[in-house]
Amino acid sequence: MHSREFLARLDETKIVAEIAQAEKSTSGEIRVFISQREVDDVVSRAQRRFEKLGMTRTELRNGVLLYFAPRSRKFAVVGDLGIHEKCGPSFWEEVSVEVRAHLRTERFTEAVIHGVRKVAEVLARHFPRQAGDRDELPNEIARD
Repeated sequence: MHSREFLARLDETKIVAEIAQAEKSTSGEIRVFISQREVDDVVSRAQRRFEKLGMTRTELRNGVLLYFAPRSRKFAVVGDLGIHEKCGPSFWEEVSVEVRAHLRTERFTEAVIHGVRKVAEVLARHFPRQAGDRDELPNEIARD
């Protein structure tokens, strides 16, 4: 699938609203990135993009990136040190399996929203929103 088709079928407004809603219950930060490139090692690419997006600079190191490479039919979920220490690798695999199920049926908006909600549940449990918390990163979908 081409990136344009994937993007055309996404309800970006709905996704951005879901990210904003999710972040109301946590100090964590959730970002979505869509690459229009052919990607071989999606996890390495996602980790590099995580850095470029400034996601390692959150106060509690609790950012999560949902990275999609539709041209390669790949995606990855990457979390910073603070959240990774709390949930471990099995959680990232669980999110991936569930998101993949939506992607296979070409329910792209639902796939992204499901990933956001799943991540938000864990962030809220381990990093609940506190008085004075602020949104440290933009909620919009980023692209290359």
